[in-house]
Amino acid sequence: MGATRTISATEFKAQCLDILDRLDNGEFEQVTITKQGRTVAVLLPLQPNAKAVTDLYGCMRGSVIIADDCDLTAPVFDEPFDAAEGVLHR
Repeated sequence: MGATRTISATEFKAQCLDILDRLDNGEFEQVTITKQGRTVAVLLPLQPNAKAVTDLYGCMRGSVIIADDCDLTAPVFDEPFDAAEGVLHR
């Protein structure tokens, strides 16, 4: 993979298209843009859709706890739905 590069906003403005092309070609893994020594943006190359989905799938696994006495298949409402009575809008 390419290198990480840190540049000033002024330098980025002057070389924007070249930097974007080099990022796309894999020469840079990431480009950090600074303004007065403070990071204001980080540019990363786009991930292919398949890799982005793979990275996202299952990312929240284990973060939700469902109580043992909770039945997720049980009805939530006791009263009939409006649509069942022919009411489309309220």
